[in-house]
Amino acid sequence: MARDVSDATPLSARSELIEWFAAGEKPHDAFAIGTEHEKVPFYRADLSPVPYEGERGIEALLEGLRAITGWETIEDAGRVIGLSAVEGGGAISLEPGGQFELSGAPLPDVHATAHELSQHLDAVRQAADPLGIGFLTLGMSPKWTREDTPVMPKSRYRIMKGYMPRVGSLGLDMMLRTATVQVNLDFSSEADMVTKMRVGLALQPVATALFANSPFTDGKPNGFLSRRSEIWRDTDRDRTGMLPFAFDEGFGYEAYADWLLDMPMYFVKRDETYHDVSGASFRDLMEGRLPALPGERATVSDWANHASTAFPEVRLKRFLEMRGADVGDANMIAAQSAFWAGLYYDPAALDGAWQLVRDMTAEERETMRAEVPRLGLDAPAGKRRLRELARDALALSESGLRARARRDAQGRDETLYLAPLQAIAASRSRAEDLLALYDGPWNRSVDPAFGACAF
Repeated sequence: MARDVSDATPLSARSELIEWFAAGEKPHDAFAIGTEHEKVPFYRADLSPVPYEGERGIEALLEGLRAITGWETIEDAGRVIGLSAVEGGGAISLEPGGQFELSGAPLPDVHATAHELSQHLDAVRQAADPLGIGFLTLGMSPKWTREDTPVMPKSRYRIMKGYMPRVGSLGLDMMLRTATVQVNLDFSSEADMVTKMRVGLALQPVATALFANSPFTDGKPNGFLSRRSEIWRDTDRDRTGMLPFAFDEGFGYEAYADWLLDMPMYFVKRDETYHDVSGASFRDLMEGRLPALPGERATVSDWANHASTAFPEVRLKRFLEMRGADVGDANMIAAQSAFWAGLYYDPAALDGAWQLVRDMTAEERETMRAEVPRLGLDAPAGKRRLRELARDALALSESGLRARARRDAQGRDETLYLAPLQAIAASRSRAEDLLALYDGPWNRSVDPAFGACAF
């Protein structure tokens, strides 16, 4: 998230929290696609991590990119920690370990998001090449330890870094060493949101398997195809997971708001100061009895920022975020958007996707989620294998993209972006390819990944 929301409108009733989600509803013809991806920077000369400070650090990279793009700086306590597009809504932010994130603008189709990505990568290369910086296309940094990894100077991250070890053993790995690609998609009504939430949750392990791309940690294989996905299983159970209550009868904005109300807070931001209230209740803030800030009451900003600190497999804000995938190369980043847009933005495809998963039990969904980081496409998916479910989901996505009939200048529809996923579903994941290289031509070293898996 590039910039915290700024809206000091006071909140006095639970109904206002629910209405905040409902305000995200859009007519179908206004649906957009927002693509976000993270990439881990490294110095090409010695394969070391890039610190924030210094003539060739992250701050210098941001300043160079600002000069190229003309985007405005985003600051935290006087330090540049991101950039924001003057027009269009795109932004660049820093994850805790220096992962460089593009939060793309809301765009009408996958062609546009692929073009946006190409322009971004061109600009990043112009800024990064003189500094000797490259970027990994892996879902986890393959070589450096936690201790080797620099920490970016963002106030909210200092609070999270102190809180994470209290609620899970792998939260710092999540913060410092992982990289994901997400797509943000719209809903037209509460009922539409519910269907998309359920489909997204049930099929998120499919995305994890198709995008599995983090098999190395600390310079060797880690026993998983998506270690990034496994890390989320021991990060913070209060704010992660498959949200089984989303499948309960009557689920909607209200139930999700109640879940957030019971989810412990990280911080409250007032002016430019982040107040550490980690573990506190948003209900207490609503009532003006937060121990760390007595008398202070909740605002719209507080609710929006709190919603951004929930990390389930599918996150509801004023849109839905698909959160199950490791980052990959540019083709895989575009494929993430294509896969979910095809399923979500054609009514027949969405209904077909729901038919695929509607009879799964909560136990089957949880088993699939637990097994997919290690087994990938060979994980169980109810009464069959996840590979079969992935092929069915891809076929539905393809039909949805064909029905959308959004064409580029060459007359091609968005189905072209599914090709990498269709190849993986027919063979094996990128992670399995990398493990084969490690055991073969790479001579059991991860160093070649910095050349083979880099922007």
